[in-house]
Amino acid sequence: MPRNWETELEEAVDRRFDDMVAIRRRLHQQPEVSGEERATSLFLYQLLGNHGFHVRMGPDGRGVLVDAPGPGAGEPTRGILALRADIDALRIRDEKQVAYRSQVEGVTHACGHDCHTAVVCGAFLALDELQTRGLLPWPIQVRAVFQPSEETATGAREMIRVGAMEGVKAILALHVDPTRALGSVGLRSGRLTATADQIEFRVVGRGGHAARPHEASDPIAAAAQLVSGLYLFIPRVTDSRDAVVVTIGQVTGGHTANVIPEEVSLRGTIRTLSREVRETTMRHIQRLAEGIGRTSDTRIELVAGASTPSVVNDPTLVYLLRQGVARMLGEHAIEDIDRPSMGSEDFAFYLDLAPGAMFRLGCTSPRCGGHALHSPWFDVDEDALRCGAKVLAHAACSWFDPRQR
Repeated sequence: MPRNWETELEEAVDRRFDDMVAIRRRLHQQPEVSGEERATSLFLYQLLGNHGFHVRMGPDGRGVLVDAPGPGAGEPTRGILALRADIDALRIRDEKQVAYRSQVEGVTHACGHDCHTAVVCGAFLALDELQTRGLLPWPIQVRAVFQPSEETATGAREMIRVGAMEGVKAILALHVDPTRALGSVGLRSGRLTATADQIEFRVVGRGGHAARPHEASDPIAAAAQLVSGLYLFIPRVTDSRDAVVVTIGQVTGGHTANVIPEEVSLRGTIRTLSREVRETTMRHIQRLAEGIGRTSDTRIELVAGASTPSVVNDPTLVYLLRQGVARMLGEHAIEDIDRPSMGSEDFAFYLDLAPGAMFRLGCTSPRCGGHALHSPWFDVDEDALRCGAKVLAHAACSWFDPRQR
């Protein structure tokens, strides 16, 4: 009796587990922040190029597109299915005392992008091996997209501009989730993440001597009032059933302790789950800024920056992921996500061009993990890598099932 292709796939991923761990640790030790991922990209370019794949570098030497040889003549597929991983790290000091601790001072993979890259590599290589050996039940055509600059929400659009989505009919991705146990997978159809809008306030006053504030119009005092007003006022004018998160993450102003500066800038984000709430919130913020400007004798300018839309998971692809979890990890591993996250993901930009889905991969065990994303102590139980690769590869292969058409 012939072996089941799912068993072959599971074993193919297991054979690559040590390689996935090595890839993850190499990236973890040599992290690069958004916009600087050239050494990471070159590493992946050479690694996958040496396997005989068609590899293309992204813009400015950052990011990599990898295509496996397609099916033979007379073996049509549904087009290309893409597997996306992000490769950038964060400006956070790595406080973990482990052998693979970051060797770059003040930079670490505190959001798990090194894990995403390792998982996509493992799934991609396992699928290619089985197709080459003729062990898959139907022909497939898969592309790996290793994307830079996810943390600045610019990398997806950069990769799209160089052809990441050409011929792609569906796309899958994952994100490690330290709130979930190793061996579990979070799934949700429909809206998964919030829309995130970057905002910047320019608070312009009249500088002066610190001893004589009455002769100045203090932009620092106005900025402090603005931050307090945003945090107190916006929740009070928003329907309690609607989710809105306003956060100011950067305040810049002044150079000397005894000088009232001319100008202060504030930068932050607004996160919402609907267009109507987003537009209403922006109007409330504009009105608040104008009012504080009048009462503080300053001018407050609001500038809307880049916007990242919500990730909206395609129900059919989520169903395939659910099947993959059940077959590879067991029904008990499926965890339904009941509400969208207020986080954002530039994976959403790919979904303007093709249906897609992202799943949450549990990575915490008694051995390792449990610290939050973006924490200096963030880490994962690396057994999660094989779990993620099996689910991703199974769903990818299942998408090409002729019965799905």
